Amino acid sequence: MSDWLIYRGAGAPHDGIEQLPPPPPWRDFDGGPPVAPPAALDHASERRLGVQRREASYHRPGETERELVNAALYLRRPLLVTGAPGSGKSTLAHSVAYELGLGRVLNWSIVSRSSLRDGLYEYDAIGRLQDLQIARAAQPKPGPGPAEGRPRTPDEPGGGIGRYIRLGPLGTALLPAAKPRVLLVDELDKSDIDLPNDLLNVLEEGEFRIPELERLAGSAPEVPVLSDDGGQVTVRDGRVRCRAFPFIVLTSNGERDFPAPLLRRCIHLNIPTPDKERLADMVRAHFGESAAADYEPLIDRFLDREPGDVRAVDQLLNAIHLTQKAGWADEDEEETRRRLTAELLRPLDRTR
Repeated sequence: MSDWLIYRGAGAPHDGIEQLPPPPPWRDFDGGPPVAPPAALDHASERRLGVQRREASYHRPGETERELVNAALYLRRPLLVTGAPGSGKSTLAHSVAYELGLGRVLNWSIVSRSSLRDGLYEYDAIGRLQDLQIARAAQPKPGPGPAEGRPRTPDEPGGGIGRYIRLGPLGTALLPAAKPRVLLVDELDKSDIDLPNDLLNVLEEGEFRIPELERLAGSAPEVPVLSDDGGQVTVRDGRVRCRAFPFIVLTSNGERDFPAPLLRRCIHLNIPTPDKERLADMVRAHFGESAAADYEPLIDRFLDREPGDVRAVDQLLNAIHLTQKAGWADEDEEETRRRLTAELLRPLDRTR
């Protein structure tokens, strides 16, 4: 295997990220002192890391996939991954994060209502207003003393505004970390027509601003806020700028075209429909070395489809798992196995 590959797709963690060369001069960022990695993970994050390890161990990237992942790492560019449902687009992000020891994948699942701000941060203005009203109502009524009845200011930077700001997945990925975080922007093609264009400046500059904190920069230059990891991080002067550009995976099922300016900023990887050899590798990874031979007829049936039919690898894995656990061995059960297998392998673009 070539020595230039930082990500090798072997499914085992290593410290190869330490050998990543410096970025090109036009992709060198100066986000200031690195933030500390999350000190502790909550139960949900621990569970997601377990899922991440499992998915990474099952992923079997091809040569082109490995090379383009490394190109994105070297050039500090987002990776736009296209392909059919179930081809492993999302799993790739987990594989890179696990193998290179880059922590939990930050996941931004796109829907039609998603906006750039959703990915960067959220500000609970209503919650802050309600808390201020409750605090004022709890204050003692003005008395004769000159100090009584005056508004009290919380002993927190910016009057405690940071408690009402939480960075989103993209915002957290752009924190000035010593090592790149991995961000999965899942199904970007489902977004509103404006979101791909809105992403351009952030992906190019590696930074964004929080207006609510910028207005306080003179009196509170450093404000602690919550990150997507659940811990506190400090935002300086209302500005977040990355130090190590994150490894960003943008996935698309091909439901729409993207603007040329976005494509220019990305490395494009198309994951083809898995052939028999790759399907056999996936089956072996999930069910053991002998499983590919044991279930070769099922793999062949999965591949035998009419032109235009769409099937996902999950359907094949589900059919094999059900066959194993149900223990269909008798001739009397063969009809049940055949019928349910046909249902599980029904093309996704057919409803009848």
